[in-house]
Amino acid sequence: MLSNEDPCLRTAAEMGSSPPFPKEQQLCTYFDRETDTGASTGVEKEEPTIDNLPGWPCVSLSDHDSVEKLLYSELYASDLEAVAPRLWIMTTQSGANVEPLHRQRIKGREMLITESPRLHLVWIHDRIFLKPIPKYLLSHHFWDYFLRQDLVRRAATGYLRSYRYLIQHESDFDIAKQLRLVPQHVEWPEFCRFIENFGRVEDINVSPRYQYGELRLSRLNFYAPFLFGKFNFQKLHGQYSDHFARFYGPILFAFAVASTVLSSMQVGLAVEQVSATQGVVLWSVCRWTSTVILVGTTLIAVGFWLLWLWLFCDEWVYALRCRAKKRRRMPDHC
Repeated sequence: MLSNEDPCLRTAAEMGSSPPFPKEQQLCTYFDRETDTGASTGVEKEEPTIDNLPGWPCVSLSDHDSVEKLLYSELYASDLEAVAPRLWIMTTQSGANVEPLHRQRIKGREMLITESPRLHLVWIHDRIFLKPIPKYLLSHHFWDYFLRQDLVRRAATGYLRSYRYLIQHESDFDIAKQLRLVPQHVEWPEFCRFIENFGRVEDINVSPRYQYGELRLSRLNFYAPFLFGKFNFQKLHGQYSDHFARFYGPILFAFAVASTVLSSMQVGLAVEQVSATQGVVLWSVCRWTSTVILVGTTLIAVGFWLLWLWLFCDEWVYALRCRAKKRRRMPDHC
């Protein structure tokens, strides 16, 4: 009979109460310099002998309140978690909806480092924000000893699971090392063994935000007044000129359409004042030209509006279909 310690037999339920990877596959041994008397005897584990949290020299590991507060702010996106049941209206309801890093470059996206958990996997136009993996999340003992709060633990699990999709090939790993998304001491073979454990993590074991993958920032900002009760989810422009520049295109388009329509109407009215005896051919050309331009401009403007409306409705239909499939727990994914 196989042992229950075999990592291949770790079920989703077991992952919810224990670290999502076995100790022999951890990538950080910084927290192992301690006497682990509780592992086999069931006695309360002793305090770690190291002093500070890696990367946070001002946070003492002996101060549990400070460590828990830091982990909450570093791993738990409270605003997205609060509205997670409604995120299906703007993205596919699947945690696997994450493109690997090499595909991000193919799409021409600039991968920007963020330390905010709320911006991890959020993208806009040609940019996507990624939060690097902190060393302490690669330690089995750190999970076992410090990540006891269910909210933060599930968020940390979903956060690391996102790297299961971001890094699928060695080329993705090379990009991650260049961007310092993973610690520099980690090598590709050992990272593969570590991250493969998260391929068995199901949505029920992660926080609601990580039951979704990439999120489009423009949609988050659009729905921000309804979901978050504020004007935008994340402000991108620090100058008034940058803020108003995004309105120049639509305003100029509307102005051009209105100007063309008014000019055509003016020509049409002016043509009516030309006597037929003064130039029948000129009268006909001006009359029909102004009419064609007026009708054509109106059709183009209405066409653009209908196209936007069709795209908007199509996205809602797609979201509703995915939502219905998710509720029926169908095996296929949208």
